[in-house]
Amino acid sequence: MSNSKLLRLFNKAIPASSISIQNQGIAKKISKTLIKSGLKPLLNAPPLLSFLNSDIINCILSDPNVSPYLCLSFINFLQREQPLVASKPHLESYIILVLRLYKARKFAEMKNVLTFTVTEDDLRCPIADLVSLVESRFDEPNFVEKLCDMLFRVYADVSMFEYGLEVFNYMVSNGLKIDERSCIVSLLALKRCGKMEACLNLFEKMLESDVEITVYSLTIVIDALCKSGKVQRAKDLLIEMSAKGIKPTTVTYNTLLNAYIKIMDFGGVNEMLKLMAMEETVYNAATYTILIDWYGSNGKFAQAEKLFEEMHEWKVEPDVHVYTSIICWNCKAGNLRMAFMLFDEMAEKGIAANVHTYGALIDGVCKAGKLEAAEILLNEMQSKGFDANQVVFNTLIDGYCRKGFINKAIKVLAVMEKKGFNEDIFTHNIIASGLSKLNRQDEAKRWLFSMLEKGLMLNVVSYTTLIDMYCKEGNFVEAKRLFRDMEQNGERPNVITYNVLIDGYSKKGKMKEAYELREKMEAQGLMPDIYTYTSLVHGECNFGLVDKALKMFNEIRKKDLIMNVVTYTTMILGLSKEGRSSEAFNLYEEMIGAGLTPDEKLYAALVGSLHKA
Repeated sequence: MSNSKLLRLFNKAIPASSISIQNQGIAKKISKTLIKSGLKPLLNAPPLLSFLNSDIINCILSDPNVSPYLCLSFINFLQREQPLVASKPHLESYIILVLRLYKARKFAEMKNVLTFTVTEDDLRCPIADLVSLVESRFDEPNFVEKLCDMLFRVYADVSMFEYGLEVFNYMVSNGLKIDERSCIVSLLALKRCGKMEACLNLFEKMLESDVEITVYSLTIVIDALCKSGKVQRAKDLLIEMSAKGIKPTTVTYNTLLNAYIKIMDFGGVNEMLKLMAMEETVYNAATYTILIDWYGSNGKFAQAEKLFEEMHEWKVEPDVHVYTSIICWNCKAGNLRMAFMLFDEMAEKGIAANVHTYGALIDGVCKAGKLEAAEILLNEMQSKGFDANQVVFNTLIDGYCRKGFINKAIKVLAVMEKKGFNEDIFTHNIIASGLSKLNRQDEAKRWLFSMLEKGLMLNVVSYTTLIDMYCKEGNFVEAKRLFRDMEQNGERPNVITYNVLIDGYSKKGKMKEAYELREKMEAQGLMPDIYTYTSLVHGECNFGLVDKALKMFNEIRKKDLIMNVVTYTTMILGLSKEGRSSEAFNLYEEMIGAGLTPDEKLYAALVGSLHKA
């Protein structure tokens, strides 16, 4: 609607002197009725509504004797009863109402009316036209600025960002002050809608337009950049704004810490921690949760425990998330006693465990083979009002599969389905892996391939399980085919996938293929772990190439990988088999010194090596 047309419409409505005497009379009569008896008499007098036109409506809304709330009720009534009304309210009617609400400081109601006008095609108009319309009729200080600022928020709320940007630009061009809180509303709305680039663009416009910037706006944009994978840009922005005097808060740093951890950039994590130390930024409970998870996921349980103790020293009260994290990593480290002590400590402090806390404990006891304890925890969890989620069900299924109780696992699956959870890719992988461990390979394959019939695609775990089965059967043609299919279908092999194939080749003496795979995984940016090296050592020892095995064993030391029982046992058995008892006993002493416990098979091999020597 053009500016001139709007002005003509407004001239029809205001001032009252331009309205016919007859219309003024009808307006006065309706106003008195509204003040005295409310809206009900209008419903009982349809002929009166049939006389209503925009002039009369505007007269009623402009009447100072009719309260702003009554005006609002009247407009809502006209919207509901449109078939009975001769003329529905025009834009000018809503502007009059908005002004009445503004004068009465009823800003929430004012915002609701504006929301209605911007979502109605026949009421919405360009901001410049709207302002011209208002300025030509009202002499109300600050009204235009407040109106524009609120429209900017309203457009953000209804995700009409292009119109919102038009309002922003208009305000900047005309020297109207933009409230940073309105910009925050828009930044949050853009982030929520996944419009990360637009979020950054608005922030840059705020900087260019000298809008007051606080750390709250900065943190929103940094979070948006991190979520869109632009972590380096987020860090640069943090440093840039910090130099301008906008100091990041703990929440800002937590956002970047989280982002660096997700992309496995440990250098970035350490850089953030250094910046926090330089700025003397105090950790909060969320920071400790992030860092405890980080150390735990890297097997650094001692550092995780140290951080938990540090919280107490600095009197940062752990919340349920911190406790759940430290309980989870104690469970993964096999330290169930400490996990349950922490669980009891939570209860003593009045911190209620949640479904994730119970899930961590259930996972811990299941992996320890204590399935009765898992059932007790499940019952306790349900008695506290927490229903088992899909993760908990899958954990129980995994626990039964690990113990070889496939039938019990299938029963849990039936309960899970009755609760409304559909078996997912993880459920299929767990049961297939359980069947494979029981050497029920055909059933395991059928279980995995049945996923495709249910519309589920094989993931890296599914492919790895199938490749492992074919390697154990000696069917390397099929194993390699699946490996190629996996890459073609967009599933990137992980370290475990490579290890399965390397182990399969090593056991069959196909060392050339095993080493080629190790080179390929390194080229893909995947670092061989202790299991990769152990498989290669095992392959060389099996076929009497002990010196090559020793070379590989020494390479493990250079890589600073932690030796396990299997690695030492494999190398000691290889040396013993060749009668190299002195070297075998030296490694045995080293193994004992590392706190690892040998088995009877190793003792027998060492004794045998003495006879051979």
